[in-house]
Amino acid sequence: MRLLITGSRGQLGRALERLAPGFGHEFVGVDLPELDITDAEAVRRAVEAASPDAIVNCAAYTAVDAAESDEAKAAAVNGGAVSTLAETADRHGIVLLQISTDYVFDGTALAPIREGQATSPQSAYGRTKLAGEVAAARARRHLIVRTAWLYGEGSNFVGAVRRQLDGGNRVLRVVADQAGCPTYAEDLASGLLRLLDARAEGVVHAVNSGATTWYGFAREIVRLVGSDAEVVPISTGEMPRPAKRPAYSVLDTSRLAALIGAPLPPWQDALERHLRAGR
Repeated sequence: MRLLITGSRGQLGRALERLAPGFGHEFVGVDLPELDITDAEAVRRAVEAASPDAIVNCAAYTAVDAAESDEAKAAAVNGGAVSTLAETADRHGIVLLQISTDYVFDGTALAPIREGQATSPQSAYGRTKLAGEVAAARARRHLIVRTAWLYGEGSNFVGAVRRQLDGGNRVLRVVADQAGCPTYAEDLASGLLRLLDARAEGVVHAVNSGATTWYGFAREIVRLVGSDAEVVPISTGEMPRPAKRPAYSVLDTSRLAALIGAPLPPWQDALERHLRAGR
């Protein structure tokens, strides 16, 4: 396949570009400043120039807290631009793969969340990403993949913890009452490519196997880098943020495993590989 990857300089876009050739796929990667996906005409020209078999939309407004005071901009990127991508995909008879998020759920679930469960975003970011799902679903051939707690080459939680440790911080205060699934961009990219190969459509949850809290995630980072820093559990209320975070957003990946033959690797294994890679 020939892929047009939007947001190609982000964590997931970079991972897709590294892995796509190994799956036998060609790709064209685009990102700011050469392509602003809110510019409908520019999007149409980019798709025509690339002549892809699939659009993989990794571009997004991901500043979760900033979106609370700038929802219009987040909506333009996460929602409105996806409408253009869906229309353009239909015009060319190609697949639109839209990346979405656990933030479309309200965080009140008590067991891993399946694809068909009701959405109820509690933040501007979540609302705009759900709008993107609705827009993507209008494409005749669409695949919407929800993921969570992504890290890879770029700015992310793992890097933030490493910077604190490298800066000499030996006491880390980390939220312990939010549960989710840390997801390595390399593993997610591999899963996406396998889903495309399987001609999957509809909604799929894709995260590394297992679940933890931000506190548990931080403790594992500290352990793997061999630091003697102390990780102190705190509540969400002790670290207030403008945007509400889901208290529980563990995603069920049974459909993913059925489609590609196996779940993504355990999050602990993925984290170790990421740290070893030094990205």
